[in-house]
Amino acid sequence: MKLNELRDNEGARYQSKRLGRGIGSGKGKTSGKGVKGQTSRTGVAINGFEGGQMPIYRRLPKRGFHNPNAKHFAVINLGRLQKAIDEKRIDASKPINAEALSAAGLIGKVLDGVRLLGHGEIKAKVTIEVTGASAAAIAAVEKAGGSVSVAAPKASAEG
Repeated sequence: MKLNELRDNEGARYQSKRLGRGIGSGKGKTSGKGVKGQTSRTGVAINGFEGGQMPIYRRLPKRGFHNPNAKHFAVINLGRLQKAIDEKRIDASKPINAEALSAAGLIGKVLDGVRLLGHGEIKAKVTIEVTGASAAAIAAVEKAGGSVSVAAPKASAEG
């Protein structure tokens, strides 16, 4: 093989269509864009345009409300917490807080704090420090001999 014999593999390079190069090419005159009008020209912006009919995004009613001040908590249930304690991923003798839960892989981002919910049961005597907790979760932890301390949520950085 010589340098002057080197070639790309068949189909490796795309041959662009030669538009507007005469009637014999099959892509002459209008270059395959049909005849006149908005879509035959550049700068077409017709997404959602329905030919003058009222577009669907305007026909349908708007619903709901986005609260910009809403707090978003990382949620942890008692059942998952007990499972992690059984698997020795969390030390029940030390206080359990957001950092401990995150290190154990039970929660992802902490967001505005951690909220403890009462789904499942807990047998271990634990001290939990969270941003929020349901009444059922607090009752279940105290029944097992532990305690829950609820701190106010941290101020959101968005406001």
